[in-house]
Amino acid sequence: MKSAKGDRGSKIRAIPTRRAQRRKYRRRKAMGLAGFMEENLPSMKIGELYRPLKKPVTLRLDADVLAWFKRDGRRYQTRINAALRRVMERELRMAG
Repeated sequence: MKSAKGDRGSKIRAIPTRRAQRRKYRRRKAMGLAGFMEENLPSMKIGELYRPLKKPVTLRLDADVLAWFKRDGRRYQTRINAALRRVMERELRMAG
């Protein structure tokens, strides 16, 4: 990417070319996990490396349960998902 001086003397960045974008992508892909410091890997949260596939579903909940999750405002679906995940992980630990 080249920089050019504008009328007011400020730098204007050129839009990256497709070639530059591909080069940047290949560099990041080749780096893989090597970009992370090995000593930091154990302290990282799962969400930093792994994003599970989300599937849209229709779910019927009792009105009071839904109201309880919605009382904190936005992102209530994320809180429902987190609660279900905790139950799932606890049952998997107990079974295994």
